[in-house]
Amino acid sequence: MPESRSVTPRPFPPVRPHGELEEVFPDVFRVSGSIGIGPMRFSRNMTVLRQGDGLVLINTVRLDEAGLAALDTLGKVRDILRIGGWHGSDDAFYKDRYGCPVTAVKGQRYFEGTTAEKGNTYFEADQEMDADSELPIDGASLYVVNTVPPEAILRIPAGGGTLITADALQHWPRADENFNLLGRVGMTLGGMVKPYTMMKPWVDKYKPPRTEMAGILELGFDNVLPGHGEAVIGGALEKFRPALEAYVGRGRS
Repeated sequence: MPESRSVTPRPFPPVRPHGELEEVFPDVFRVSGSIGIGPMRFSRNMTVLRQGDGLVLINTVRLDEAGLAALDTLGKVRDILRIGGWHGSDDAFYKDRYGCPVTAVKGQRYFEGTTAEKGNTYFEADQEMDADSELPIDGASLYVVNTVPPEAILRIPAGGGTLITADALQHWPRADENFNLLGRVGMTLGGMVKPYTMMKPWVDKYKPPRTEMAGILELGFDNVLPGHGEAVIGGALEKFRPALEAYVGRGRS
């Protein structure tokens, strides 16, 4: 069980612009939405995995009523997995709506703002997971990068091996329709709108251990469904290799 903390609940974040659910592989779906930080808005993605008649949500994005109706046609939401230390702001909404358990990576906390060390805790997961945990997805495994807070990558067998990421891997070849003007300009100038790379603010702030980032190259994958940006279908390992090897070569431990 997660460590008990003082929790100050907050209202659920509002629905923000998003697209429609799309099937990427059999029983693997994703939807592109958006998140706001101050006046900036930029895109983020939710992945939905179907197991029998049940659904598992990763990197939740609150959907409007039409989106929720479409989600309900896929199955019943039974689990929510939080893999990213900066993600999960809509987990509480989905738990309230569906009454399903929320599982977060061991050591993560739901905090206000962008600073894990300072922000108030607004929500708690029901249970924790690590690399040895049994997951509610057939054939899935969890790879944990030991930053503070920790970041995880979920590997599923679909498509010959697919990684579902939050900030560890991203693919923004362009500022898409879910960016507003300030987000498009600010994040492009800030060097964050790039293909086949890692989320720059996450790398700069948390300095993930290079040995653990190198380990991503050993996970055996052909596709990436990132928390930010477009899906990478086919050849993903070699497409991300240059960015990961460049980071590993910087000499960080």
